[in-house]
Amino acid sequence: MTISQTRLTPPVRGFTETEFANRCSAAQQVMAEQNLDAMLFASEPEIRYFTGFMTPFWQSPTRPWFLVLPQSGKPIAVIPTIGVPLMETCYVGDIKSWASPAASDDGISLLSEVIRAHVPDAGRMGVLMGREATFRAPLADIFVLKDDLAPRQWVDVTAAIQYIRMIKSPAEIVKTSYICSLVSHVFADIPHWLVAGIPLADVFREFKKRTLAAGADDVSYLVGSAGQGGYRDIIAPPDERPMQQGDIIMLDTGSVWDGYFSDFDRNFAIGHASDAACQAHHQLYDATEAALVAAKPGSTPADLYAAMDAILRPDAESGGGDDVGRYGHGLGIQLTEPPSHTAWDHTELAANMVLTIEPSVVYGDGFLMVAEENILITDHGAELLTTRVTRDLPVII
Repeated sequence: MTISQTRLTPPVRGFTETEFANRCSAAQQVMAEQNLDAMLFASEPEIRYFTGFMTPFWQSPTRPWFLVLPQSGKPIAVIPTIGVPLMETCYVGDIKSWASPAASDDGISLLSEVIRAHVPDAGRMGVLMGREATFRAPLADIFVLKDDLAPRQWVDVTAAIQYIRMIKSPAEIVKTSYICSLVSHVFADIPHWLVAGIPLADVFREFKKRTLAAGADDVSYLVGSAGQGGYRDIIAPPDERPMQQGDIIMLDTGSVWDGYFSDFDRNFAIGHASDAACQAHHQLYDATEAALVAAKPGSTPADLYAAMDAILRPDAESGGGDDVGRYGHGLGIQLTEPPSHTAWDHTELAANMVLTIEPSVVYGDGFLMVAEENILITDHGAELLTTRVTRDLPVII
């Protein structure tokens, strides 16, 4: 039996009611500190985070979904009727619904009515408005809602809510650790089946099949590339080009278990690798090591970026770095979450944050190589959730 066919023992699915109560209480503490009367959420991650409402139905953009969190107690769902049976199993105090899609007024008047019951005319309502936040409703309807609720003030709570989500609970960490371990096993098995002659598209299909067979719920994100001596694109879909001796191949996956993502990649050489490719892999490993040392409570994503960049681009004008913009990010119920390992992100890292470390480097004739690991910030520093890649570029003979 191959590694990918060996199923690890999964943790318990779902969360206790206490877990959701704690999440809502943390947001309600922010409301007390900022003198807010309620918060309004209108995106899948926040509605799922505060209620447990998890469904692939979000892939349909037809219907809007809303959640109102009052100053105390459980949130109120304002949703299409098709979602009521599932929402009734979630952490909510009340559910208001309407038949959607509607020819006009697709839930907006109902939402306004709920908000008015909790936010007085001169009140303040928290809404996510910043980077990496969305309000999933037609822009015209948002304008209507804002006019209808005037003079109530909309207050940006992006930073506060995102920071609450950055600090993972023990149950969240267990789920993330499990999917990272599972995918690490699948990656470790690649040299047993990947050979020259297999089309890149078939490599992708086989990887997905083996990840699902190992126990993942989904492989919702899989990108990569391959080419003689290296690759230049890391987000394109695969083509039918057969793997060849001398190829460098990279697979980067966001696989999911019980709603929580892993997000890391692995590089392999087919048959042999150039000295430049081997050196690039060494450089990425060393940059990752530097980030692992820097990743501890009290440091910042900017510190991690600086530690990696000092190795990747010792001379910024002539070094081998690239313009990808960041060297990693947060991880959880979304493939990428705040913070971002950039020179400008000064979020204070804290214990129980889950992050990716993702340095990248340009080498040779414009080739790009990316390495990625998933880590947990603990009181004592960084703990790897993925099985660490070797410093030497793996060569499949």
